[in-house]
Amino acid sequence: MTLVKRALVTMILLPIGIAAIVWGGWVYLAVITIFLGLAAVEYAALWRAGGFQPAGVLVVASVVALAVARYMGGVETAAAWLSAAVLLSMTYHLVQYECGRDQAATDFAITLTGILYLGWIGPYMISLRDLADGLWWVLLVLPAAWLGDTGAYLIGSRFGRHPLTSRLSPKKTWEGYLGGVACGVLGGLGLALWYPTLGAPPEINLLSGGLVGLAMGVFPTLGDLGESMIKRQIGVKDSGRLLPGHGGAFDRIDSWLWAAVIGYYMVVYLFI
Repeated sequence: MTLVKRALVTMILLPIGIAAIVWGGWVYLAVITIFLGLAAVEYAALWRAGGFQPAGVLVVASVVALAVARYMGGVETAAAWLSAAVLLSMTYHLVQYECGRDQAATDFAITLTGILYLGWIGPYMISLRDLADGLWWVLLVLPAAWLGDTGAYLIGSRFGRHPLTSRLSPKKTWEGYLGGVACGVLGGLGLALWYPTLGAPPEINLLSGGLVGLAMGVFPTLGDLGESMIKRQIGVKDSGRLLPGHGGAFDRIDSWLWAAVIGYYMVVYLFI
């Protein structure tokens, strides 16, 4: 039943996501910002369920503002907003401590982590789209990550025997992980063969497709495990119930965060 739910949600969201990527501009910004904002809401709620008190409103507002700033002015403009968010966060938690919250320093660290992880790393999905020929790079990086993730899930479910991590995510297996790496590479190569027939630039080739596919198979799993670490500490299964079969928005984008930032710097330093 879970697999059916995942498939149905994917069938609904995939056309919306691809349309937003192709459309670009404010449409793409809106889709990414909504997902990041929802993930920020879930992030704050997770920690509050664990007895901590991050500045949830500030986390969400900062994540949204940083995404818009990244689109409007790039990294330099976003850095100014990030600096302001850090200072505001400390000010808020200083007041909280003075009002009797003895764990305010820990709360500040959680607030800051949410702003950095979701608000600084997340908008690399926007930065990737804003590169020269960014449409094609997004259509290579993110689908390669999706294919790797899907391959890991399907192969692990069917053939998994040896746990990848005993504490973080016991159901993940080495068989699934290696299968996901293989699917990422094959997906990247396949996309690199197909896209030039649709007008992709020459930088989209078997070399870039294979390397991006390899990276998307190897690294984004760490994003999934990172979110699992938070959920394990809090004692919950999913970050939310927004997407049946997938969990919440944070559950859905945990690997995208790693994929986008790694893909961005691979493109910038290796391919263009």
